[in-house]
Amino acid sequence: MKTSMKEMIKKVSSNKKAVIAIKMGSAALVAVFAAVAYTTGVFASGPDFSSVANPIVTLLNSLIRPILLIVGAGGAIFCIMLGVKYAMAEEPQEREKRKQSLKTAIIGYLLIFILVVALRLSIDPLTKWMESSSKTTSAPAAEQTQD
Repeated sequence: MKTSMKEMIKKVSSNKKAVIAIKMGSAALVAVFAAVAYTTGVFASGPDFSSVANPIVTLLNSLIRPILLIVGAGGAIFCIMLGVKYAMAEEPQEREKRKQSLKTAIIGYLLIFILVVALRLSIDPLTKWMESSSKTTSAPAAEQTQD
Protein backbone atom coordinates (compact mmCIF):
# COMPACT_ATOMS: atom_id res chain seq x y z
CA MET A 1 0.00 0.00 0.00
CA LYS A 2 2.83 2.38 0.89
CA THR A 3 4.66 1.79 -2.38
CA SER A 4 1.55 2.26 -4.51
CA MET A 5 0.81 5.53 -2.68
CA LYS A 6 4.40 6.73 -3.25
CA GLU A 7 4.19 5.82 -6.93
CA MET A 8 0.91 7.68 -7.30
CA ILE A 9 2.37 10.77 -5.62
CA LYS A 10 5.41 10.63 -7.92
CA LYS A 11 3.20 10.35 -11.00
CA VAL A 12 0.98 13.23 -9.94
CA SER A 13 3.87 15.47 -8.89
CA SER A 14 5.65 14.95 -12.21
CA ASN A 15 2.58 16.14 -14.14
CA LYS A 16 2.52 19.96 -14.05
CA LYS A 17 -1.14 20.20 -15.01
CA ALA A 18 -2.11 17.84 -12.21
CA VAL A 19 -0.11 19.88 -9.68
CA ILE A 20 -1.78 23.10 -10.83
CA ALA A 21 -5.20 21.44 -10.66
CA ILE A 22 -4.52 20.20 -7.12
CA LYS A 23 -3.34 23.65 -6.01
CA MET A 24 -6.38 25.37 -7.52
CA GLY A 25 -8.71 22.77 -6.04
CA SER A 26 -7.24 23.10 -2.58
CA ALA A 27 -7.41 26.91 -2.76
CA ALA A 28 -11.05 26.70 -3.86
CA LEU A 29 -11.79 24.28 -1.02
CA VAL A 30 -10.26 26.63 1.54
CA ALA A 31 -12.24 29.54 0.07
CA VAL A 32 -15.48 27.54 0.25
CA PHE A 33 -14.84 26.54 3.87
CA ALA A 34 -14.06 30.15 4.79
CA ALA A 35 -17.19 31.43 3.03
CA VAL A 36 -19.39 28.81 4.72
CA ALA A 37 -17.87 29.51 8.12
CA TYR A 38 -18.33 33.24 7.67
CA THR A 39 -21.92 33.06 6.44
CA THR A 40 -23.08 30.48 8.99
CA GLY A 41 -21.98 32.64 11.86
CA VAL A 42 -18.89 30.82 13.06
CA PHE A 43 -17.24 34.21 13.30
CA ALA A 44 -20.41 35.86 14.65
CA SER A 45 -19.23 35.66 18.23
CA GLY A 46 -17.11 38.68 17.36
CA PRO A 47 -14.05 38.36 19.54
CA ASP A 48 -12.38 41.61 20.46
CA PHE A 49 -9.12 41.74 18.52
CA SER A 50 -8.02 45.09 19.89
CA SER A 51 -5.96 43.44 22.65
CA VAL A 52 -4.02 41.60 19.95
CA ALA A 53 -3.90 44.41 17.39
CA ASN A 54 -2.86 47.28 19.66
CA PRO A 55 0.66 45.95 20.42
CA ILE A 56 1.21 45.20 16.73
CA VAL A 57 0.06 48.68 15.68
CA THR A 58 2.24 50.25 18.37
CA LEU A 59 5.23 48.24 17.17
CA LEU A 60 4.64 49.20 13.54
CA ASN A 61 4.21 52.87 14.43
CA SER A 62 7.47 52.83 16.39
CA LEU A 63 9.37 51.11 13.55
CA ILE A 64 8.16 53.24 10.63
CA ARG A 65 10.57 56.14 11.17
CA PRO A 66 13.72 54.00 11.59
CA ILE A 67 12.73 51.91 8.57
CA LEU A 68 12.28 55.04 6.46
CA LEU A 69 15.68 56.34 7.62
CA ILE A 70 17.41 53.03 6.86
CA VAL A 71 15.73 52.71 3.46
CA GLY A 72 16.50 56.33 2.62
CA ALA A 73 20.15 56.19 3.65
CA GLY A 74 20.80 52.73 2.23
CA GLY A 75 19.05 53.47 -1.04
CA ALA A 76 20.86 56.77 -1.50
CA ILE A 77 24.27 55.22 -0.80
CA PHE A 78 23.56 52.27 -3.10
CA CYS A 79 22.36 54.52 -5.93
CA ILE A 80 25.42 56.76 -5.54
CA MET A 81 27.71 53.72 -5.74
CA LEU A 82 25.92 52.46 -8.85
CA GLY A 83 26.11 55.95 -10.38
CA VAL A 84 29.87 56.05 -9.79
CA LYS A 85 30.26 52.59 -11.35
CA TYR A 86 28.17 53.75 -14.30
CA ALA A 87 30.33 56.84 -14.75
CA MET A 88 33.54 54.80 -14.55
CA ALA A 89 32.41 52.16 -17.07
CA GLU A 90 34.46 52.39 -20.26
CA GLU A 91 33.00 49.77 -22.61
CA PRO A 92 29.53 50.36 -24.11
CA GLN A 93 28.23 46.94 -23.01
CA GLU A 94 29.41 47.45 -19.45
CA ARG A 95 28.02 50.98 -19.47
CA GLU A 96 24.60 49.73 -20.60
CA LYS A 97 24.63 47.01 -17.95
CA ARG A 98 25.48 49.56 -15.23
CA LYS A 99 22.78 51.90 -16.53
CA GLN A 100 20.19 49.13 -16.34
CA SER A 101 21.26 48.17 -12.80
CA LEU A 102 21.02 51.82 -11.74
CA LYS A 103 17.49 52.08 -13.18
CA THR A 104 16.47 48.87 -11.41
CA ALA A 105 17.91 50.07 -8.10
CA ILE A 106 16.10 53.41 -8.33
CA ILE A 107 12.80 51.70 -9.15
CA GLY A 108 13.26 49.24 -6.27
CA TYR A 109 14.19 52.04 -3.90
CA LEU A 110 11.09 54.03 -4.84
CA LEU A 111 8.83 50.99 -4.50
CA ILE A 112 10.14 50.21 -1.01
CA PHE A 113 9.70 53.81 0.03
CA ILE A 114 6.16 53.97 -1.39
CA LEU A 115 5.19 50.70 0.32
CA VAL A 116 6.50 51.85 3.71
CA VAL A 117 4.61 55.14 3.36
CA ALA A 118 1.48 53.23 2.28
CA LEU A 119 1.83 51.03 5.35
CA ARG A 120 2.05 54.11 7.55
CA LEU A 121 -1.00 55.69 5.93
CA SER A 122 -3.09 52.51 6.06
CA ILE A 123 -2.53 51.59 9.73
CA ASP A 124 -5.11 54.01 11.17
CA PRO A 125 -7.95 53.26 8.70
CA LEU A 126 -7.39 49.52 9.05
CA THR A 127 -7.40 49.78 12.85
CA LYS A 128 -10.66 51.77 12.78
CA TRP A 129 -12.20 49.27 10.36
CA MET A 130 -11.17 46.36 12.58
CA GLU A 131 -12.60 48.02 15.68
CA SER A 132 -15.88 48.90 13.97
CA SER A 133 -16.32 45.43 12.50
CA SER A 134 -15.59 43.71 15.80
CA LYS A 135 -18.11 45.97 17.57
CA THR A 136 -20.85 45.33 15.01
CA THR A 137 -20.39 41.55 15.10
CA SER A 138 -20.08 41.31 18.88
CA ALA A 139 -23.24 43.34 19.62
CA PRO A 140 -25.71 40.84 18.06
CA ALA A 141 -23.88 37.95 19.70
CA ALA A 142 -24.26 39.63 23.10
CA GLU A 143 -27.98 40.14 22.47
CA GLN A 144 -28.41 36.48 21.59
CA THR A 145 -26.84 35.30 24.82
CA GLN A 146 -29.07 37.58 26.93
CA ASP A 147 -32.32 36.18 25.43
